[in-house]
Amino acid sequence: MKICFFGSSLVSSYWNGAATYYRGMLKELAALGHDVTFFEPDAFERQAHRDIDDPNWARVVVYPATAEGWQRSLDAAAKSANMLIKASGVGVFDEELEIAAATIPSRAMRIYWDVDAPATLEAIEASPQHHLRRAIASYDMVLTYGGGDPVVSAYRAIGARDCVPIYNALDPATHFPAPPIPRFSCDLSLLANRLPDREQRVERFFIDVARLLREKTFVLGGSGWETKDTPANLRKVGHVGTADHNGFFGSALATLNVNRDSMARYGFSPPTRVFEAIGAGACLITDQWDGIDHFLEPGREVLVAATASEVADHINTLTPDRARAIAGCAHARILDHHTYRHRARQFNELFVGSSSRVEAAE
Repeated sequence: MKICFFGSSLVSSYWNGAATYYRGMLKELAALGHDVTFFEPDAFERQAHRDIDDPNWARVVVYPATAEGWQRSLDAAAKSANMLIKASGVGVFDEELEIAAATIPSRAMRIYWDVDAPATLEAIEASPQHHLRRAIASYDMVLTYGGGDPVVSAYRAIGARDCVPIYNALDPATHFPAPPIPRFSCDLSLLANRLPDREQRVERFFIDVARLLREKTFVLGGSGWETKDTPANLRKVGHVGTADHNGFFGSALATLNVNRDSMARYGFSPPTRVFEAIGAGACLITDQWDGIDHFLEPGREVLVAATASEVADHINTLTPDRARAIAGCAHARILDHHTYRHRARQFNELFVGSSSRVEAAE
């Protein structure tokens, strides 16, 4: 199948948390025999902050971030694709692309792939005139990288023909245990860009914990935190490129996952960081959200905290031996059930045929 995919960026993770999801999914789809072309705009200085060269498993088309740029790319894709995919959050001309991809003359199957479904659905709910209320019924299917039954029901309620979550996962060839990096060494780390619908939860579950535990050390990685007021025992290290992610996660006693507001409300949306961190051998502490036990067993494979004081309790009582045991159990679980190879097989079962045909394509 020839897949033409419009997304934020495949080659840069700069202000682009979906990059590893795209890479993991599309690499495994290519391994199953699909021909993948990824279209991304030249926007937000991402091309100047590339993490990878163009991969050998996908053709990357970088188009000007202009009306003419996206229109030319979409016209070319519509003529050649068997499947035309528009992902949420491209960052420029999203509304125009979403309407045009749904209506452009083409024999291709049309897929809307929402990589931030809770936020998208809250925006739709807040706006009776939201363009997706009209456009979504023209897509053959909605795929999401999380959300569970609440997201599926919400998309069907606004006219989606069907909605299927294809969750984040681990690419074990990309995220694996690596030697610690001294500048990231600490008791608790967090890797997250500063975003409006995440900032208060980062304050509550991370920065406030650092204020409570003055004798412990904390490292905050990610863009946008330079001006944030934080205690002296918390080091801000700025953007951490994907080449350093494994070392980052492996340098702390434990690492923290903090969901964005909308994802925490909907549940069943583990961020990519969960799988990256566990793949790198980290002991994970996560804020509480519905569906965590679908992916990891609380207490044995992950530590769950509903409040800042519970995060503090975990750090105060966590020993290196217990951290290693939790990390090992989580790593085994993810490898057995939650890799991008598993997700690619799910995709093939949806669009190509039975699991036996998937095995034949490998």
